[in-house]
Amino acid sequence: MPNDPLFILGTERSGSNLLRLILNSHSRIAVPHPPHVVRYFAPLEPLYGDLARDDAFGRLVADILRLLDTHIYQWDIPVDAAAVARAASPRSAFGVYVALQDHYRDHTGKARWGCKSTFMVDHIPEILARFPGAKLLFLVRDPRDVAVSSRKSVFSTFHPWYTAQLWRDQQAVGLRWLDQLPPETIRLVHYERLVAAPEASVREICAFLEEDFEPAMLKFFETDEAQKSASLSESWGNTGRPVSQASVEQWKKGLTERERLLVEHVARAEMARLGYPSVATVAELDAVRVGPFERARYWLAETLQSVKIELRSARKDKNVGRRWARAWTLALLRARLRLQASPAPRVG
Repeated sequence: MPNDPLFILGTERSGSNLLRLILNSHSRIAVPHPPHVVRYFAPLEPLYGDLARDDAFGRLVADILRLLDTHIYQWDIPVDAAAVARAASPRSAFGVYVALQDHYRDHTGKARWGCKSTFMVDHIPEILARFPGAKLLFLVRDPRDVAVSSRKSVFSTFHPWYTAQLWRDQQAVGLRWLDQLPPETIRLVHYERLVAAPEASVREICAFLEEDFEPAMLKFFETDEAQKSASLSESWGNTGRPVSQASVEQWKKGLTERERLLVEHVARAEMARLGYPSVATVAELDAVRVGPFERARYWLAETLQSVKIELRSARKDKNVGRRWARAWTLALLRARLRLQASPAPRVG
């Protein structure tokens, strides 16, 4: 059996936590909750200078480990910075993340690891350069249901107008790779099929991964990992329960007609490619106009909803303190790096 890693790609609120816990319940696969190392640090890499230099690379490793220390889902394993720096290949945020994933896998005693950071959809060339045998699971969900789920989650955009644009852009990237890569490298996984026929869907995923199906995978919700996930954040509450179809087609009640029309207008090409038919006609979609005043209203609604959800998270989520600590840590790191990179003022 192969030991190459696997990557869950797509968009937040598409069932990636569910798929992570199912796969993590396999005896050979470790899929930790991701600290999103590459998402946060890839844009900052140029500010560290020449990463071939030990001092510059050491600073990058130290800062990434600070992020891991504030991770909203603690790994609870010891990490040796020097060992991570030695093992990192290439010398980049991606290489450090690989070293951390290897370390986590070794700690669990399993054979291969998986990555649930859906944002890695933007780093597929790096993945395949490092791991030619990597397996990519392109997880998709109806964007109208993603919009309903996102407006209640502290980890997402809130207004359907913004959620639809993010979904469209990320699905467009995934679809390009689906067209370019061979079927033994990338597989399309529909959330709706995963929850409607979990055993059949998980068996198909296992076959793609070249792993034996294990019945324990369908009892993921009984694991300590799933119960911990459900207890930490209201946004992850369903991960501690059996697979359910209750969240399929929630958009029929959860979106207004205008919101549904907006999502279908923004994402119609990708929806059609992925098998999510629009309710609106082509003429109705072509007639959609969003002027400056309406955009301003969406921005205001997004801002107000973010405050509302943040206050709810402060009351409901056990990891809200760690989430705030992570945001503060990243803000300080960015400020420090930009200050260091800025040219000294001229004198005289």
